[in-house]
Amino acid sequence: MSLTFCNVHFTQQPQNVVYISGSLIKKLKLNGKKKVHLRLGGDRVPAAIKPIQKSGNHLYLASGVRRGIHIPSTGSVYLRSLQQQDEVQLGPLIGVLSDGPTSSLTQPFGSRTGFIKQLLKEGKKQSYIFAFTPKDINWQQETINGYFLNDSGSFYRQRVPLPDVVYNRLPSRRAETTFPIQMLRERFIRRKIPFFNWSFFNKSDVYRLLEDDAQANKYVPESIMNPSPEQIKDMLDRHSFVYYKPSGGSLGKGIYRISYVPKTGYFVRYRKSVGNALQRFSTFNSLIRTLQSRHGRGLQGYVVQQGIRLIEIDGCPIDFRFHMHKDGKNQWVVVGIGAKKAGKGSVTTHIKNGGSLLTPEQALSRAFGSRGDEVLKRAKQTAIKLAESIEYHHRHLIGELGFDFGIDKDEQIWMFEANAKPGRSIFKHPQLRAEGRASVEHILEHCLYLTKFRRRDEP
Repeated sequence: MSLTFCNVHFTQQPQNVVYISGSLIKKLKLNGKKKVHLRLGGDRVPAAIKPIQKSGNHLYLASGVRRGIHIPSTGSVYLRSLQQQDEVQLGPLIGVLSDGPTSSLTQPFGSRTGFIKQLLKEGKKQSYIFAFTPKDINWQQETINGYFLNDSGSFYRQRVPLPDVVYNRLPSRRAETTFPIQMLRERFIRRKIPFFNWSFFNKSDVYRLLEDDAQANKYVPESIMNPSPEQIKDMLDRHSFVYYKPSGGSLGKGIYRISYVPKTGYFVRYRKSVGNALQRFSTFNSLIRTLQSRHGRGLQGYVVQQGIRLIEIDGCPIDFRFHMHKDGKNQWVVVGIGAKKAGKGSVTTHIKNGGSLLTPEQALSRAFGSRGDEVLKRAKQTAIKLAESIEYHHRHLIGELGFDFGIDKDEQIWMFEANAKPGRSIFKHPQLRAEGRASVEHILEHCLYLTKFRRRDEP
């Protein structure tokens, strides 16, 4: 196999002909050959080869070839030459799977449109990349009516073959559990199309993955899925405070911080629709009755987790979001870290709940002084170990993870949550915008790796 980068052009010739510059013929090892099969995604078409005198790597596609394999546009892409099959593959063809509230061409993916535009803008410099929703797929014809980005930054629709790789950014936990989405994923896998990330994690999924991995599990606070009242009370007696939270929740919704103060009672902090709340209960049984009346059978999806005394700034706890990516060499790397400072009286550090964002250096230097750099280094190493462990125990492709870490006053590192489709709010911080761009680059690099459109010796 040979791999090279070239400029693709269109001609109006109706035949199935490709015009190839001399240097490109040499790189693709097509010297003396009269015909070649061109491929894009799942489409393949035969074409006659006509050499042209032009310096550089150039490929001119006649209209018959373009229509035969649904080439979406001109531009710079990779070519993979597979001599044994007399085949040259253009690409990669990258599909970004999401969903949106409307079929609007200006905001087709709702609040995720900006991020998807950023992906498509960077990706089109070296690939054919498009976004799509589940309803855009025609499984009978094995095509997708995708959203592409033009040079002015506007979306346009174009029908293309099934892609070489799918980056999954479906936004709904509930939708991912439906039969149609389960079938969609299985159909891609049956066609040997890499599909990452498979689905959202529930908190219980992560605890289960790591429970038999001693090296990884030591960073996870004691956690019990669907605990009985007796188990909650036992953890309160041993740890003085716990977090009681929904296994499939996000953005801090439905989380309770329960603490026990001897001879005073039980205190519960939680987020109301507006503002933070604090309730006191004189007995444990009255606390449990209130939670049961509020959530009913919903408590069966809750987990209780040991409370950790986190480092604080101005009396407010700090935790950390580590944004992890697989790179172009299939290695886990830490791409961005945000330190999240809880708002006054808040049960979580979520920005929407009154929290604020700092860089990790700012937070750790205030907490540990000159030791801050060493603590940050160990936290990065821990994040990579945990990502490798989750990937090892998980049976589907993972290319991205978000960890919520805590650090206590003894410099012990704790992993509270792992997210398979982490939010990107940390990259809004002025000092983390470069990391946001690096995150996009790593997604694209990993797509090149999964589709084999990347030289193994590239940096």
